[in-house]
Amino acid sequence: LWKSARVISPRLMTSSPASERGSTMTSNVDFGLWYDFRDPEPWQIDFEQFYSERLDQITRAETMGFDSVWLTEHHFCDDGYTPSPMVIHAAIAARTERMRLGTNLMLLPIADPVRMAEDAATLSLISGGRFDLGGGIGYRQLEFDQFGRKISHRPSLVEEGIEILRRAWSGEPVNFEGKRFTVGDFKITPPPKRAPRVLLGGMAPPAIDRAARIADGFLCTGGIGMDTYVECLAANGKAPEEGNIILGSWAIIAEDPEAEAERVGDHVLYQSNEYIRWGAFGPPDQTPLFPDARTAIENGLYELWDADMAVEKLSAMIEQYPQISDIHFWAQFPGESVEAGDRRMTYIAEKVLPRLR
Repeated sequence: LWKSARVISPRLMTSSPASERGSTMTSNVDFGLWYDFRDPEPWQIDFEQFYSERLDQITRAETMGFDSVWLTEHHFCDDGYTPSPMVIHAAIAARTERMRLGTNLMLLPIADPVRMAEDAATLSLISGGRFDLGGGIGYRQLEFDQFGRKISHRPSLVEEGIEILRRAWSGEPVNFEGKRFTVGDFKITPPPKRAPRVLLGGMAPPAIDRAARIADGFLCTGGIGMDTYVECLAANGKAPEEGNIILGSWAIIAEDPEAEAERVGDHVLYQSNEYIRWGAFGPPDQTPLFPDARTAIENGLYELWDADMAVEKLSAMIEQYPQISDIHFWAQFPGESVEAGDRRMTYIAEKVLPRLR
């Protein structure tokens, strides 16, 4: 699957040179940062310091022009991978004024949809309607086991959960009875003034079709599935302009991207291989680990761009897929310091974003 992603991405990013199109473009796309809050060995620091540094960084990012911040969820991870994204987003909401807050993504099948609806409604009220709830179907067996859900029930858990979320935010009694959940004749209070958008991620065609069919947008990982999503919009009777793509980019953007890749190589290798071990890209016993950082970068989802290439590639994607409404980048790779992430963040803010806008 990783190899197929690398085959897809050059075609997705084909465009005429920036010199032929002009060096700048006008875009309504938001640009943001992506966090997993992982603090692994051998780079681990005190978790209170870890959270404090990253919340400070997000506050700075808003002043630098970043439009959004996205958090992702997993459980029972030695490196502290974010178990409570909406709690963190409440802290971010208190420190920021305009940034959109999103999850890319939360694990909908293991959640209690009523509790999630209450938390999301509260977060929407706290943030002034800036929160979007992005979810996915999940894949780690131990998470399903611990939360008492069957992994084979994922599709119905997701679809019923989304229906309950929307009913809960309507201000009317939920009154839902399905295969997996029953919710009675009561209202979720207080309801959000502005209901969060429900976004869905996935890389397999059924998951992408589900996003086109019932979600308010598609959470795309590394450019995988955008063609499929547009096709699924049509298959579900929707016009292309009704689509909404939120793109999580794995690009490493720096003045000297090859040197930057060398510097962050151990962190990138850790990130890649942990996802493989968990089964994110197919059965772990059938998906080999990357032997070294160079192989992970060459055959994974990563792209190496300087500012000119980033402007060219991102402009091409936005032109080809006008459904894109947000593109966000990893703020740090697991174990990397905020100072290291700050350097890339500053480079993007100064050398890339002004030209895309």
